[in-house]
Amino acid sequence: MRTAAIFSDRMVLQREKPIKVWGDGRDGRTVTVTFCGYTASDTVRDGKWCVTLPPMPAAEHLTMTIRSGAVEIVYREIALGEVWLCGGQSNMEFEIKDELNGQALLDSLTPECGVRFYYTPKQRMIDGSFEQTERNTAWNEATPETARAWSAVGLYFALELQQKLGVTVGLIGCNWGGTSASAWVSRDVLEADASLHAYLEDYDSAVAGKTDAELIAAYDDYMAYQDRWWQAYSRLLEQHPDTPWDEALKIVGESKYPGPMGPKNENRPCGLYETMLQRVCPYTLRGFLYYQGESDDHRPDTYETLLTALIGCWRRDWGEPELPFLNVQLPMHRSAYDPDYKHWCRIREAQARVYRKLRHTGLAVLTDCGEFDNIHPKEKATVGHRLLLQAMSEVYHKMPRAKASAPMLRAAYPQGSSFVIRTENAPEGFRLTGEAVGFELAGADGIFYPAAAVFAPDCITLTAKEVAVPKFARYAWTNYMEVAVYGMNGLPLAPFRTDHFALSQEISTEKKNLPSASMD
Repeated sequence: MRTAAIFSDRMVLQREKPIKVWGDGRDGRTVTVTFCGYTASDTVRDGKWCVTLPPMPAAEHLTMTIRSGAVEIVYREIALGEVWLCGGQSNMEFEIKDELNGQALLDSLTPECGVRFYYTPKQRMIDGSFEQTERNTAWNEATPETARAWSAVGLYFALELQQKLGVTVGLIGCNWGGTSASAWVSRDVLEADASLHAYLEDYDSAVAGKTDAELIAAYDDYMAYQDRWWQAYSRLLEQHPDTPWDEALKIVGESKYPGPMGPKNENRPCGLYETMLQRVCPYTLRGFLYYQGESDDHRPDTYETLLTALIGCWRRDWGEPELPFLNVQLPMHRSAYDPDYKHWCRIREAQARVYRKLRHTGLAVLTDCGEFDNIHPKEKATVGHRLLLQAMSEVYHKMPRAKASAPMLRAAYPQGSSFVIRTENAPEGFRLTGEAVGFELAGADGIFYPAAAVFAPDCITLTAKEVAVPKFARYAWTNYMEVAVYGMNGLPLAPFRTDHFALSQEISTEKKNLPSASMD
């Protein structure tokens, strides 16, 4: 008999909610869990057992005992507090040691700060070493040594949440750089909607006619090559840090990232759902923090469906249809070698639409946090803080939405030669940190021109001399721009558009072979 790997000394259990404890064992055996004066038992069936303990208030220095026959497991120094899962790709995975002010924060950490972390092992497939790797993980308290690889976004969020609520905060890191949302859902979810079949069809086409052994061998060859390539590329940048990407490829050779598709590639559809997410499900949570979308920018028009499906899948698996899901809207970004495909605009729009239509979700708007030609902005404190604002408003109900949320489009209509934008979350009006660029108007012909803006509380009036009779408006409809329009709550005006024109430029369905897309 044993518990799932996520249970260990120093774990944080969710306060004020039923607590699930589970594991595996021999069929027919009885497993009994004792915690805080409560006892729950289950009989092992099909090798699995699961008990549910009642809700309990916040507490520290607790002990849990699990018994089955002569076997006894004891976990110590447990806390009851708030538990959040940090999901997504590289910007959620981005480690605090690499963050802009991360070293100073690390130096200040002690276990008394009240934040703990469980790092879900990054495993590509369930093979002979899978179980040993998983069993080598455990919950850790915060120290300068233990926290170096923790999610910077998650840590900033948790430290501020702990100060607000006065309870221990536990984070479950469950993310992988460069991965599509399709890697984090079950197959039935992708099969249920025809618009998502392309993810499965791409995979099936890539592996057709090849055995698993051949596919694994090909991926192992790729990993060996890519390791050598990365070493050469890193040496080049150390000596010549301003080397352009195309020139670097001529010097060190081709980057083959993300490698051949197959059962060992972490980006295969549904793969990390099996090897990571399901390994920590259904650990009782307060909710999810999610920062992803960059690796689905080649299919922006289906991302709303994919993200909606992911939220539904995770809530279903945790057995809580209203489990909070706080999403990060992608910041501004464009690579120097790319034209403005305007595909990140559509990812942002999809994220906003999901926020609008799904209850118990939040949206941290980050348009002012991007960096030109850097998909991994180093400053993550703002991200963590804006997620914290969403939690305070949407989950803990300790802050009004108008203070916690970015100004957003509420209604829009033409008025003579001008166009009126009605917003929400800006009842005190707007402030500018520079020129108010990014506003555009178009007439019936659909041709957009820069527009001038006049601001009032929860209202923006747009005009453009080239558009006598405006019909459509949009703001920040670009992959990258400098943002200067903020609500008086300090949050940037969220991007919007009132048209639904198709993309004007083709978006390549082939992923860029940039190594920076992965934090592995």
